Amino acid sequence: MKNPVIRLCAALAALASVLSGAPAPSSKLVVAMLPKAKGNAYFLSCKAGADKAAKELGVELLFDGPTDSNAAKQNEIVENWITLGVDVLAVAAENKEGISTALRKAQKQGIKVVTYDADSMPDARSFFVNQATPQGIAFGLMDEAARLTNSEGEFAVITATLTASNQREWMKYIEVRLKEKYPKMKLVATRPCDDLKDKAQSEATALMSANPNLKLIMAICSPGVPGTAEAVKQAGKVGKVKVIGLGLPSENRRYVHDGVTDSVILWKTEDLGYLTIFAAVAVAKGELTSGAKSFKAGSLGTFALEGDNIILGKPFVFNKTNIDQFNF
Repeated sequence: MKNPVIRLCAALAALASVLSGAPAPSSKLVVAMLPKAKGNAYFLSCKAGADKAAKELGVELLFDGPTDSNAAKQNEIVENWITLGVDVLAVAAENKEGISTALRKAQKQGIKVVTYDADSMPDARSFFVNQATPQGIAFGLMDEAARLTNSEGEFAVITATLTASNQREWMKYIEVRLKEKYPKMKLVATRPCDDLKDKAQSEATALMSANPNLKLIMAICSPGVPGTAEAVKQAGKVGKVKVIGLGLPSENRRYVHDGVTDSVILWKTEDLGYLTIFAAVAVAKGELTSGAKSFKAGSLGTFALEGDNIILGKPFVFNKTNIDQFNF
């Protein structure tokens, strides 16, 4: 740990142990992992992978975050971890600019920083563990939406928040793909659900009411997909209004089998958490540094680096044919 008071206490404890003949306490590397919302099933799945990696590496993992999407609360937690003197932070940024000041402060205190899922400003961390490129995610979503609507008609998007850095990037590329390839499709609205299923359901209901010709709703946060599906089901518009989005197979399996949701696009979230902890520990130990071309992450194997991005892989489409094969 970096905090001198904590180091002094640890040293005194070790000395006392030696003098008393008891074994000295272990001083494990401490990794602090910050999700956007700690109760979100997506981040709980990431944590499962992170726990596995921490056990394999013999490090201590702290996991804490806001109960909902709250950029100010994220900053507060980071400040607490700086005071505690953890060795390395692994952060999913709710607000790209907002979190970066606190992360820069952590770096000045000698704490290493990596980001995952949603990036900070590049100078506020060493590496970004990226689940897939924003372009790959957005193009995959837009192509799937076009396939289901025969490339024409109105659609809407439900996002977590309008400030989430990763979702802003996805929206940018969704609009690029729309303009370049699907001129007969029209994006009529983008509504935030604050990463809450119930709010996604009410927003989807309002969207269908305000846009009677709506052909598809695309939800780009994990609670948004089942929330949207429930709204379509309750409105009696199954088949008339298609549902797709980024979400967990476990949360959407029932809606996919019932024909409400056509497909869910995501990546293997446990792998994202696992890869993040391996990267964080390697950075903390000086084993992964600027300019590296590849990186080995335990049982996941070796990953090529794109600049300061470690890419998990391409998005995966879950549908009726394969969704039962996945348990996260």
